[in-house]
Amino acid sequence: MTTSTEIDELRLKLHRLAGEAEEFDGKKIPFSDLFSEDFMKTYTTFSSFEELLQAGNYIVDSAADFETIQGDRFDGYLRSTTKFNSWLEMLAGASKRWIRTKLF
Repeated sequence: MTTSTEIDELRLKLHRLAGEAEEFDGKKIPFSDLFSEDFMKTYTTFSSFEELLQAGNYIVDSAADFETIQGDRFDGYLRSTTKFNSWLEMLAGASKRWIRTKLF
């Protein structure tokens, strides 16, 4: 049986989570925060995103450069060097992990 104290604690936690979730709405997350050293070591064979790019001979000096490397070849590279099947999957995984660390 759930007590009123437990229900009140749950309500407070849900209210806090809802407020924190609103903070992220439309906010840009720094790339270095998304692909932290911890994330990279857990899900890839590298300790930084820069290392991952260098090992694949990808030269990225701007957002436009990064957009041009995305595609089947880059997805294949990520499949062989990470625990993800594509760039979109890796980005989603990093985003979910970042949000989880901020909310909980």
